[in-house]
Amino acid sequence: MFQSRTSGKFLAAVAGGALLLTACAGNDTGADKPAASGSASASAPAAQSITYAYEQEFHSYNGNTAAENATRNNGPLQRVLTGFWFYGEKGAITPDKDFGTYEKTADDPLTVEYTISDKAVWSDGTPIDCDDALLWWAYKSGKIKGFSASGTDGVQDTKVLDCDKGGKKFSLVYDKPFADWVANGPGAAEIMPAHVVEKQAGLSEDEFIAAVKATDAKKLEKAIKFFNDGWVSEGSLPAAELIPSSGPYKMSKMDAGQSLTFVANDKWWGTPAATPTIVERFIALDEQAQALQNREVQIVEPQPGPDVLNQLKALEGVQVNLGDAYTYEHLDFNFDSSPFKDKALREAFAKCVPRQLIVDNLIKPVAPESKPLEVRNVAPFQNNSAAVVAASGGAGVYAQQDIEGAKALLEKAGKTGLEVKIGYQTPNPRRTAAVQLIIDSCNKAGFKVVDKGSEDFFGTVMPANGYDVALYAWSGSSLVSGWASTFTTPKKCDGENKGNNNGCYSSKKVDELIKKLNSTVDLAAQDPLIAEIEKNLWADLATIPLFQHPGLSAWDETVKNVIPNPAQSTITWNMDKWSLS
Repeated sequence: MFQSRTSGKFLAAVAGGALLLTACAGNDTGADKPAASGSASASAPAAQSITYAYEQEFHSYNGNTAAENATRNNGPLQRVLTGFWFYGEKGAITPDKDFGTYEKTADDPLTVEYTISDKAVWSDGTPIDCDDALLWWAYKSGKIKGFSASGTDGVQDTKVLDCDKGGKKFSLVYDKPFADWVANGPGAAEIMPAHVVEKQAGLSEDEFIAAVKATDAKKLEKAIKFFNDGWVSEGSLPAAELIPSSGPYKMSKMDAGQSLTFVANDKWWGTPAATPTIVERFIALDEQAQALQNREVQIVEPQPGPDVLNQLKALEGVQVNLGDAYTYEHLDFNFDSSPFKDKALREAFAKCVPRQLIVDNLIKPVAPESKPLEVRNVAPFQNNSAAVVAASGGAGVYAQQDIEGAKALLEKAGKTGLEVKIGYQTPNPRRTAAVQLIIDSCNKAGFKVVDKGSEDFFGTVMPANGYDVALYAWSGSSLVSGWASTFTTPKKCDGENKGNNNGCYSSKKVDELIKKLNSTVDLAAQDPLIAEIEKNLWADLATIPLFQHPGLSAWDETVKNVIPNPAQSTITWNMDKWSLS
């Protein structure tokens, strides 16, 4: 999952398709302050370029670390860094045959063989081969101490890859079955350039390969440091030689607070990009509709709301799409350093949160059928949703707001007047409105809720556990392994070791259930396990799910082949096909 702020596999925010902290149209992404739409000329983009809007500034060429696993990074990289699969139309797991092929060759032990295309090269001409695959395994397996990863599920149960220098084939051999094996090999935005890491670490290709195979963290110390931190962008892109492309586009330049520019990759071996230049403009959610009206941009994914929807529908020559999305809003408790380590206080807060009112006021005007979420990890539009809700019992005693019950619990704990800092990424009008509704309700129960939204919530506040409750979204997919690291006990409660478990929730029972789920290949047998996990998450009050995000996007009708995607790959999943009529 990606934080909205991707959930892992940004395609995995992530582990087999993990959640992403997302900034997708109302998700939160950890990022810098977006630029106002009025900060650049409103003139139409050049004929040979297409410009789209995104709410947060790009921050890292490597969106696979715990700190940088976010839609703001992995969304733009979808067609810059390719892999064996991606989230295609309707969020479906789609093999990328340009990059290579893969097939399951055995069930016991589960073995999947991967073959990188003979044509596959980085944009600097370096072949994509064994050392690149080994770098992926090194950070995704969790078996080499020091690598930061948003999740290791699935890969942690595989043997070290069996390839040699220059080799284009390798196999993933599992110690146990894995439910999402079809999307557990390296996907879009996951294979990073090992030759760059080797050079920065002062290692030869042979030395790097040998060190990974030996899981020698000491030998790889400099490589690990560069992987974790060396690709972060602070206002400008890293040097061109550090960020080669393996897809139809390569990153060309970044103007701080303004935009990120992509140009066609002349070393791309597949179908050439339809449009030579794509530009991502950093524009706040509440300014994107106006930017489209002014034709500063041609594609937007604004935060859904009745006013913005009506504004978009009134524009001439604009296609508007409102649909499903694998993105859900939730409240996370800080189990590490806040009063909510006390379960009784979590129960009191959950009782006073006006989930129905939040949905009625902020979501139903756009998506009339919306309801407060009963479970976290199955979207309401998925076929198994009703079965999982029924088996888990859903929200149970927290389905209806109970201010008097919350007040009684707070008084019994002797905590009346307890200050609660709610953190979230700003600017975000809908979240600000949601926090105000929580303040109005929970203060009646005896809490003193404080709005602590900040422009760098994901950058500094969340990693430092500087909040009591966090309000954000996860952008994910249909993969069951995608949200595993979100609820699995972290190795350590700090920025590099939490994976996607930002609040540091811990339950041995849930850990075991997640392990069992991840190894359950039979789809019919997965639903009871998901239901049992949800039952435990509600019993523990690990988080408070609020609502499923409706997906809203709009684009100038002169732009062809724009296909919104409900998964964490976002609308950019096929941007190499975008063209101007």
